Amino acid sequence: MSGKVTLRLDSPIGPLDVTLSAQAVHRIDFKGLAPEGPVPKPVEPLFRRVEAQMKEYFSGRRSKFDLPLEPIPDGTDFQRNVWAALSEIPYGEVISYADLAAWTGRPKAVRAAGAACGANRIPILIPCHRVVAKAGLGGYGGGLKTKRALLRLERGRPQA
Repeated sequence: MSGKVTLRLDSPIGPLDVTLSAQAVHRIDFKGLAPEGPVPKPVEPLFRRVEAQMKEYFSGRRSKFDLPLEPIPDGTDFQRNVWAALSEIPYGEVISYADLAAWTGRPKAVRAAGAACGANRIPILIPCHRVVAKAGLGGYGGGLKTKRALLRLERGRPQA
């Protein structure tokens, strides 16, 4: 097998579709469309690492991920800066889209910062759920219910 494969990973927020190669995680989707089934041998070591770290995260025992990610090639320079900044937001904390834009050196690019969050192909591992609007949660590719659940988890509150 060469290339990428998409596998289903069950989680407390619903099934996740994890796309990975033997070398890196390429994408996480909230659709739950990936079939259940055997994990191809070439990607099994990385998939098992993803599975273990996600289980630790959802049980409140992991605040940072140590997985190889492959988001960089498809992003603009600004998007890559935003994604790097997202990875620096401490576990359990939130910042605004305006703060994120300022943090990346473009304080007037608030909408572009939000769009870069929306273009993040590896949510949870690159924690775009930690960015909120000044007057509410803002958006989230996995839906606001999922964003609330992730923020509650990180703040030590039970998921509901």
